Amino acid sequence: MPPRRRLTPDDRRAQLLAVGAQLFAQHPYEDVLMEDVAERAGVSRALLYRHFAGKQELFAAVYRQASDRLLEQVPFDRPGDLLSQLNDGLDVHLDYFIAHRNTVLAANLVLAGDPVVQTIIDSELDALRTRILHILPLADESARAAVAAVLKSWLVFVRVLCLDWLTEETCTRTELRDTCSGALFGALRPFVPN
Repeated sequence: MPPRRRLTPDDRRAQLLAVGAQLFAQHPYEDVLMEDVAERAGVSRALLYRHFAGKQELFAAVYRQASDRLLEQVPFDRPGDLLSQLNDGLDVHLDYFIAHRNTVLAANLVLAGDPVVQTIIDSELDALRTRILHILPLADESARAAVAAVLKSWLVFVRVLCLDWLTEETCTRTELRDTCSGALFGALRPFVPN
């Protein structure tokens, strides 16, 4: 165990989140033990449990932080054509999914029934839908509700397709990204001017 350092509560929490994120990315959820997190962080289990009541709570905090960072990195507010912005956003997510395969699979499969984790996922999807809806050049503003429904369905499609791909890579990363963006452009054709 590394020597203990005195940190502020916020710094200690940040350290524990970083260690948790690393372990959840490296190992399947079932294999990560709170004892391992405490040991890697150089703290007692009691101190770890003061910050997080259990593994699910730690994981949810790690996943919330990752979701917030992903949303910060998605470039839907820069100039450029819609396809390049969409592909850039998909690239940000795919890069994270590949680097943190175990974390993504745990959130979406192992902990799919956890209401806290599901709320994080739903919030991220809602934020992405709102951002994309905001930048779309709609032919008719009255179509906004229909487009919002299309975007919600598309985001679920992307999520399921990416999870399947993380489980078994049946195509290249570029093919996956292009399939996702192509599906959206096909679905939006009736609502977005050419």
